[in-house]
Amino acid sequence: MKLRLLCLAGTVALLGACATAPKPLQGTFTEVTPQDAVANAQVGAQVRWGGRIIETTPRADATCFQLVSRPLTGTGRPSSDSPDATQGRFLACRAGFYDPAVFAPGRDVTFVGRVDGYEVTRIGEYDARLPKLNADVVYLWPEVREVEVIGSPFYDPWYGPYWGPRWGYWGWW
Repeated sequence: MKLRLLCLAGTVALLGACATAPKPLQGTFTEVTPQDAVANAQVGAQVRWGGRIIETTPRADATCFQLVSRPLTGTGRPSSDSPDATQGRFLACRAGFYDPAVFAPGRDVTFVGRVDGYEVTRIGEYDARLPKLNADVVYLWPEVREVEVIGSPFYDPWYGPYWGPRWGYWGWW
């Protein structure tokens, strides 16, 4: 019985290790979304937000990113399961230069930092009040490429590199 419990605990620990966030994204954070931050003043809250980049703007002392927020998975990556699931928009700024060619629109990024206030940004003809994040961590996720594998609908052990439509290695005889 003890061996069974030990095996179960080991399996749970291994599976839990598979869904952990990268080291820079680990920690304790306030469970508040960008929409919640706009509705209720959340200045100073330590948060981990992520989403898809809309625009990257280098400034004299920092680079600011405008993102469409997405729910985060267990690893801290913005979820791509439901492209319509959004938690609003937000701005994230970090000291230094981040190249807009690398941090291009459509890339997934996760930020860790504190809500630093709000900024009014023009989206089309609408003035939107967006929460501004003073980022301590900027984590750019690698692009996911989907590959479609097309194989034979059935397995034929006799058809190989030396076996073709004619029988035998010397099919030209």
